[in-house]
Amino acid sequence: MPELPDIVVYLEALERRIAGRTLERIRIGSPFFLRSVDPPVADVEGRRVRRLSRLGKRIVLELDGERFAVLHLMIAGRLRWSGAGARLPARIGLAAFDFADGALVVTEAGSRKRASLHLLRGAAALARHDPGGLEVLDADLAAFRAALGRERHTLKRALTDPRLFSGIGNAYSDEILHRARLSPFKLGDRLTAVESERLHRACREVLAEWTARLRDQAGGGFPRKVTAFREGMAVHGRHRQPCPVCGSPIQRIVYAENEANYCARCQTGGRLLVDRALSRLLGADWPRTLEELESRGHASPSGGPATAPDPGD
Repeated sequence: MPELPDIVVYLEALERRIAGRTLERIRIGSPFFLRSVDPPVADVEGRRVRRLSRLGKRIVLELDGERFAVLHLMIAGRLRWSGAGARLPARIGLAAFDFADGALVVTEAGSRKRASLHLLRGAAALARHDPGGLEVLDADLAAFRAALGRERHTLKRALTDPRLFSGIGNAYSDEILHRARLSPFKLGDRLTAVESERLHRACREVLAEWTARLRDQAGGGFPRKVTAFREGMAVHGRHRQPCPVCGSPIQRIVYAENEANYCARCQTGGRLLVDRALSRLLGADWPRTLEELESRGHASPSGGPATAPDPGD
């Protein structure tokens, strides 16, 4: 799923291409993509793009007359900039926003169509689409700690809850927690003041660094190969590969449709987090520590689906 760094770079590329331009037409390629009925598509066509902004992981096009187009790419949605009147790609093409000198094309790979477009009338309607999460890059430590304490969640769940924190998803939460040297499943209300400060600093550093890195990679062009698995990440998508800090094999727990990647030595004091499904299956054979795991000659006990992990620390 495109997260804050990806969305920011998308917005910067769109700013250069469509800000101040007239949206001539919207072509809808999938009936599942458009999720609103008022205003109709024809009502927003012919209006000028006044500004672009972000609501969490949503991209907002503000048009003349307080009309808004809100794009949520979800997991597999992506944006392309193509020539004027470009045909929608077969099977994956969701929509095209046509301008005089180009077309913003929305695609979504896979059979589960989750990406969405809402056309809205008025600022009040737009506000209802704002999850309300804290913008970490703009927040001081006190505001960060207040958001973290609003719900009793594990750190992994808290960071990816859009009502608590804006724009952070599965990939960058892994990177943030590794940078902060904290377990994904430590409870937020158990953090010490020092740990809270470390997590706040890690959030700001990781998001800022990856935004700058993706901006450099785009090089002024339109972003390509937007993915959750990027070269240079410390732990996300690096199951069984060495931790760049200590060299220990990266561990992974998969649960529901998410996963948590972590370094046991850097983040959990060498303790392996409990995968309930496999730990029940293996019983006494389940390794409890990284040392026990390494003594058996394995990089990781698990790579497959699991039930929700133990929310201890």
